[in-house]
Amino acid sequence: MTDLVLAGVLVGFLVVVACVVALLRDTLAATVVFAAYSLGMSILWVVLRAPDVALTEAAVGAGVTTSLFLVAIVKTGRPVGEASFVRGVHLRSLVGAVAVAVALGLTIPSLPAAGDLSTPAFRRVSPYYLDRAVTDFGTENVVTAVLAGYRAFDTFGEVTVVFAAGVAVLVVFRKEVL
Repeated sequence: MTDLVLAGVLVGFLVVVACVVALLRDTLAATVVFAAYSLGMSILWVVLRAPDVALTEAAVGAGVTTSLFLVAIVKTGRPVGEASFVRGVHLRSLVGAVAVAVALGLTIPSLPAAGDLSTPAFRRVSPYYLDRAVTDFGTENVVTAVLAGYRAFDTFGEVTVVFAAGVAVLVVFRKEVL
């Protein structure tokens, strides 16, 4: 199965799962389906060759967020006797969601093909990093130079998000934080 077909299948799965989450009224079921959405998104990031984002999505999206939701359900109680799905969808909401989806879909043809070597990222940015990373940061590993040097604020932001999620879990579980 090619990456493009797999990505298409995953996007279809994500759309269906997102609709199911939006329509579910049972909080526990919605939490479990949302965890499936996060895992699907994590797999899609791997297919798109972004393992750092995939790892963060799996840890924060599927792990920490699901844990927080489950603890919140346990601590606040689960509504009983409600319908599983929403009985109806507001027409304005549906029209708005379809309009946004169409607007986003119309931008797809203007995007370059995945891996196209004529895009600015491959013509200007990549050669710059490959030529200058070793001399700019004194490391022989270009990936380390990019992550710790050129993208240091981005990497720091990702670490901060993961740390904040961990602190939130500790707070919810009422444990002492440092």
